[in-house]
Amino acid sequence: MEVMVFKTNVRKTREVSKVKRLLTMPAIIGWNFDLDDCDNILRVISGGLSPRKIESILQSAGFFCQELDD
Repeated sequence: MEVMVFKTNVRKTREVSKVKRLLTMPAIIGWNFDLDDCDNILRVISGGLSPRKIESILQSAGFFCQELDD
C-alpha cells in the first residue's frame, strides 16, 4: 500500500465530485483532497497504481495533477 501526494487545480466540491467518478476503481483504497491547502492537495492510497497513472487520469479530465516529492 502506497500513499501518493499530488498538487492539483481542483478547487471546488463540484470538481471533487467529478474526480470521485474517475478514482472509483479497485486499485485505489482511498483518497482525499485538502482544498484549504494552497496546492489543493490530493492524497491517494493505492495498492498498485503508479503516480503517472493518477496524473494521467486527472489530466484526461482536464485537471492539472502533479506528484509532489517527499
